[in-house]
Amino acid sequence: MWIRSTMAYRASFVMTTFGSFATTALEFVALVLMFSQVDALGGYSLPEIAFLYGLASTTFGAADMAVGSIERLGQRVRDGTLDTLLVRPAPALAQMAADRFALRRVGRVLQGALVLGYALTSADIDWTVLKVLLMPVMLVSGFAIFCAVFVAGAAFQFVAQDAAEVQNAFTYGGTTMLQYPPTLFATELVRGVTFVLPLAFVNWVPGTYVLGRPYPLGLPQWVAFTPPLVAVACCALAGLAWRAGLRSYRSTGS
Repeated sequence: MWIRSTMAYRASFVMTTFGSFATTALEFVALVLMFSQVDALGGYSLPEIAFLYGLASTTFGAADMAVGSIERLGQRVRDGTLDTLLVRPAPALAQMAADRFALRRVGRVLQGALVLGYALTSADIDWTVLKVLLMPVMLVSGFAIFCAVFVAGAAFQFVAQDAAEVQNAFTYGGTTMLQYPPTLFATELVRGVTFVLPLAFVNWVPGTYVLGRPYPLGLPQWVAFTPPLVAVACCALAGLAWRAGLRSYRSTGS
């Protein structure tokens, strides 16, 4: 329904999609301008950082387009309109994800994919069969991990009710952090996004293996192939959090 509504004004759709593309492209332009003054950042060249950037931006953009609307849950909890979704014969999670579905967010996905394509053709990568097979695994796993973070953040809003910005700190803030190499950050922060909130498995852990770089925490190379397991665990925990939040919902009482 929302896609049909969007496509009813195609000129508007094209302009908003281009706006989304251009806005996110400015992030990469900032990186390019930075490299006009330096040869490396945290020991990484521009194509190598573009590789990390492209992976993070593409997977986050796809997750944001698929389930990003769920961040509006807090507003529905506050005004009681979540009740409308609960009486329909469809999962509340699917309805929240589809609520005001914004197809224009595909602009971010396209921008990230273009940067990733540039990186794959420019970075000095010693390709092997394992590295080639790891590429689609990283994209699918990263998408699932970001979706899990969106759902877990929405589940928290059942309790906090007005925590959309807290959720954004981990979603939008997380993808911004992942666009830079892990060597730029303190060891404690790298540990946190590796073992506590495992965003590092979106691109840092498998990406450093593809690029032939050592991971700052000295993890063994086989860990680069664990993103699917991390994604499954994250989705399972996010699902449990969502069910717990939904069971605790008591409406507004009005």
